[in-house]
Amino acid sequence: MIADNLSSHNSLATRTWPADHPRIRHAFIPVGACRLNLREAWWRIFRHQALAGVSFAEGKDIDHATRIATAQLSQRAKPWVRGRSPPVPRHLRRQFTHSI
Repeated sequence: MIADNLSSHNSLATRTWPADHPRIRHAFIPVGACRLNLREAWWRIFRHQALAGVSFAEGKDIDHATRIATAQLSQRAKPWVRGRSPPVPRHLRRQFTHSI
Protein backbone atom coordinates (compact mmCIF):
# COMPACT_ATOMS: atom_id res chain seq x y z
CA MET A 1 0.00 0.00 0.00
CA ILE A 2 1.53 3.32 -1.06
CA ALA A 3 0.37 6.58 0.49
CA ASP A 4 1.52 10.16 0.57
CA ASN A 5 2.20 12.01 3.83
CA LEU A 6 -1.33 13.36 4.25
CA SER A 7 -2.32 13.33 7.91
CA SER A 8 -5.27 11.00 7.30
CA HIS A 9 -2.84 8.42 5.91
CA ASN A 10 -0.92 8.51 9.18
CA SER A 11 -3.93 7.80 11.38
CA LEU A 12 -3.87 5.00 13.95
CA ALA A 13 -6.30 2.86 11.93
CA THR A 14 -4.18 3.23 8.79
CA ARG A 15 -1.01 2.30 10.64
CA THR A 16 -2.52 -0.72 12.46
CA TRP A 17 -4.39 -2.21 9.48
CA PRO A 18 -1.21 -3.58 7.82
CA ALA A 19 -0.37 -5.37 11.07
CA ASP A 20 -3.46 -7.57 10.54
CA HIS A 21 -2.46 -8.19 6.91
CA PRO A 22 1.17 -9.43 6.92
CA ARG A 23 1.45 -9.65 3.11
CA ILE A 24 0.81 -5.91 2.76
CA ARG A 25 3.45 -3.33 3.62
CA HIS A 26 2.78 0.38 4.07
CA ALA A 27 5.19 2.59 2.13
CA PHE A 28 5.10 6.37 2.15
CA ILE A 29 5.94 8.50 -0.87
CA PRO A 30 8.76 10.94 -0.04
CA VAL A 31 7.73 14.51 0.68
CA GLY A 32 7.82 16.55 -2.52
CA ALA A 33 7.51 13.52 -4.78
CA CYS A 34 3.97 14.38 -5.87
CA ARG A 35 5.47 16.01 -8.97
CA LEU A 36 6.43 12.50 -10.09
CA ASN A 37 2.81 11.42 -9.96
CA LEU A 38 0.92 12.40 -13.12
CA ARG A 39 -2.39 12.33 -11.30
CA GLU A 40 -1.21 15.18 -9.10
CA ALA A 41 -0.38 17.30 -12.13
CA TRP A 42 -3.74 16.50 -13.72
CA TRP A 43 -5.55 17.30 -10.48
CA ARG A 44 -3.79 20.68 -10.26
CA ILE A 45 -4.91 21.55 -13.79
CA PHE A 46 -8.42 20.28 -13.16
CA ARG A 47 -8.74 22.14 -9.85
CA HIS A 48 -7.61 25.36 -11.54
CA GLN A 49 -10.03 24.82 -14.42
CA ALA A 50 -13.14 23.78 -12.49
CA LEU A 51 -12.93 24.87 -8.89
CA ALA A 52 -10.64 27.91 -8.57
CA GLY A 53 -12.28 31.04 -7.22
CA VAL A 54 -15.80 29.59 -7.29
CA SER A 55 -18.14 28.97 -4.39
CA PHE A 56 -20.84 26.39 -4.87
CA ALA A 57 -24.27 26.45 -3.21
CA GLU A 58 -25.18 22.82 -3.85
CA GLY A 59 -23.60 19.54 -4.81
CA LYS A 60 -25.20 19.62 -8.24
CA ASP A 61 -23.29 22.86 -8.97
CA ILE A 62 -20.00 21.08 -8.24
CA ASP A 63 -21.09 18.19 -10.45
CA HIS A 64 -21.96 20.60 -13.28
CA ALA A 65 -18.63 22.46 -13.03
CA THR A 66 -16.77 19.14 -12.90
CA ARG A 67 -18.48 17.84 -16.04
CA ILE A 68 -17.80 21.07 -17.98
CA ALA A 69 -14.13 21.17 -16.95
CA THR A 70 -13.67 17.48 -17.79
CA ALA A 71 -15.19 17.99 -21.25
CA GLN A 72 -12.98 21.03 -21.91
CA LEU A 73 -9.82 19.23 -20.76
CA SER A 74 -10.72 16.18 -22.86
CA GLN A 75 -11.07 18.32 -26.00
CA ARG A 76 -7.52 19.62 -25.78
CA ALA A 77 -5.92 16.52 -24.26
CA LYS A 78 -2.38 15.65 -25.35
CA PRO A 79 -0.02 12.93 -24.19
CA TRP A 80 1.91 13.78 -21.03
CA VAL A 81 5.62 14.28 -21.51
CA ARG A 82 7.88 14.39 -18.49
CA GLY A 83 10.60 16.98 -18.41
CA ARG A 84 11.41 19.68 -20.90
CA SER A 85 11.23 19.36 -24.62
CA PRO A 86 14.62 19.32 -26.35
CA PRO A 87 15.98 22.72 -27.40
CA VAL A 88 15.39 23.88 -30.95
CA PRO A 89 18.55 23.32 -33.00
CA ARG A 90 20.32 26.47 -34.08
CA HIS A 91 20.98 26.32 -37.80
CA LEU A 92 22.78 29.62 -38.21
CA ARG A 93 25.58 29.62 -35.70
CA ARG A 94 27.94 32.51 -35.68
CA GLN A 95 31.53 31.56 -36.12
CA PHE A 96 34.09 33.99 -34.86
CA THR A 97 37.64 34.10 -36.01
CA HIS A 98 40.18 35.71 -33.77
CA SER A 99 43.44 36.88 -35.16
CA ILE A 100 46.38 38.10 -33.13
